[in-house]
Amino acid sequence: MPHFLDAAALTDLARRAQARAPQPCACTKTPLDGWQSQPLSLDESQFRQIGTLLSEHDPEPTFAEYLPGKTNYWSADAPIAPRFFPYNRCGVWECSSCGRLYLRYTEGGGYFVDHRIRSLRWEVIEDVAL
Repeated sequence: MPHFLDAAALTDLARRAQARAPQPCACTKTPLDGWQSQPLSLDESQFRQIGTLLSEHDPEPTFAEYLPGKTNYWSADAPIAPRFFPYNRCGVWECSSCGRLYLRYTEGGGYFVDHRIRSLRWEVIEDVAL
């Protein structure tokens, strides 16, 4: 299982990644500031998982969401709250070409599976208790 990252470690990792000089990269063709269905143009081979927000000590993470104010699930400014859905089911992935970080998880419904992705930005990470 990938290395578990708590909110402090996630914030530190995101700050360091964002501090690197941004480079043009194919992973930025589609804006991913808020949750998106993973674009088909995204090359899976250029990503590697470097951590997880899914705690092995929490076999049934909550489906409760943390969406204060007027934010919604799809909002670019919605907080990344690691203890809340969907973040508590995410892997942390790095683009091997540019070093940008992304959160990814699989949304499953009765008849569909949707791979979702969002840029990891330290400015919107909130360590909120359940």
